[in-house]
Amino acid sequence: MNFLALIGRAFLNFLSATGRLGWFTGSSVAHCVRPPIYWRQVAKQIIDVGYYSLPVVGLTAMFTGMVLALQTNSGFSRFDAASAIPTVVVLSITRELGPVMAGLMVAGRIGAAIAAELGTMRVTEQIDALTTLSTNPYKYLIVPRLLAGTITMPLLVLVADIVGVFGGFLVCVYRLNFNAADYISQTWRYLEIRDVSSGLWKAAVFGFIITLMGCYNGFNSKGGAQGVGAAATNAVVAASILILVSNYLLTGLFFAR
Repeated sequence: MNFLALIGRAFLNFLSATGRLGWFTGSSVAHCVRPPIYWRQVAKQIIDVGYYSLPVVGLTAMFTGMVLALQTNSGFSRFDAASAIPTVVVLSITRELGPVMAGLMVAGRIGAAIAAELGTMRVTEQIDALTTLSTNPYKYLIVPRLLAGTITMPLLVLVADIVGVFGGFLVCVYRLNFNAADYISQTWRYLEIRDVSSGLWKAAVFGFIITLMGCYNGFNSKGGAQGVGAAATNAVVAASILILVSNYLLTGLFFAR
């Protein structure tokens, strides 16, 4: 009976947490579509989320493309199919690796930062002070971050796609002795608009998930410094898991036959 009680308690806790998250998500989205919008805060968050994430996203995409080209050559050379490497690199980067790797990198950087910032504001009662001053904390704290994440992630992924394909180009041309013109021609020949657009739609969803998890865990944190640390950890873990799950679901939606 104790074992069944433990299972039931865990299940009820899961339902309770899911309900709180659903309520928070619904309230945040509702505030996103109702004025007023603090556009100055949105612009500030766009710079924090987007501009300052460019170095880590660019480096990750560059070396991902380079490693992908090396590994693809290692496998395809056994079947004399090295000419397909440009196609594999560009499709892998634009469809999957660009959005997912950028999302995980931004989750580690931005998700934790948002959770820590809002968690500190919660435990020091700054959020309560905003309410006392007749400022809606959802409007001032949550909405700008959600909008910034949803807007900037597709731009970051577009940069990651370009840099990642360029990394594969460098390896193939300067290490594997591909002809540069043939590599570019092969890349453009099999690349479709759907390949890039699907990755950008994924990026928008990932950006919303990252900022939502950071805001939710930070906004509801408690317990002082230890609670803030737990909120930052939970934000990164939850965002990373949801990115991988939603990536599978979106892939099935975009490329279902």
